[in-house]
Amino acid sequence: MNNKRGIPRTVDEVDWNTHVFTEDAVLCFIFDRDNILLIHKKTGLGAGKINAPGGRIKKGETAAACAVRETQEEVGVTPAGLRQVAELNFIFTDGYSLRGYVFFASAHSGEPHATGEADPFWCPVNEIPYERMWADDAVWLPRVLHGEKVLGRFIFEGDRMLSRLILPLDLETGVEM
Repeated sequence: MNNKRGIPRTVDEVDWNTHVFTEDAVLCFIFDRDNILLIHKKTGLGAGKINAPGGRIKKGETAAACAVRETQEEVGVTPAGLRQVAELNFIFTDGYSLRGYVFFASAHSGEPHATGEADPFWCPVNEIPYERMWADDAVWLPRVLHGEKVLGRFIFEGDRMLSRLILPLDLETGVEM
C-alpha cells in the first residue's frame, strides 16, 4: 500500500478472497433486438453518468431478485430471461467498496419511463457511449457483449480508475478460472 491509511491503489495490493465489501449491488442490461436499455443516472453513486438500471441488494434478497426489483423501480420495466454475465469488485480510495453482479435480460415487459432515479433510453449496442460511463465499463462490457463471462477487479479514486484486472469467470462455481 503506497499511502498512510493502508488504502490500496492497485488491484495487486488486495486479498480479494478475504476482502469484506461495504455493499453488494446489481446491474441489469436489457436487450431488445440490437438495442440495449441504458439510463442517465440522476442520484447516488455515479449520478450524472450513463449506466444500466440497478442498485443495492437488500438483506435476504438474491442478486437476481434485486435486478428485477431495481429495474422495476428505476425505469418501470420488468426484465425476464436473466442470466449473470459478470461479477465486478470495486474498492474506492475513500474506503468504500462494492461487489456487483451483472445480469443480461433477453426480454422485458412494460415500457421504460423516467423516474426520480433515472432517465432510460434505448441505445444501439454498437453505439454504447462508453465515454459517458464509468471508466471500467469500456474494459469489461465489450468482452461480455462478445460472450465472455468475467470477474473484474477495480481500484477507483473518485471517478478515476487507478488499477484494473479482468479474469475469466466460471459462473457455475462463481470463482475465477
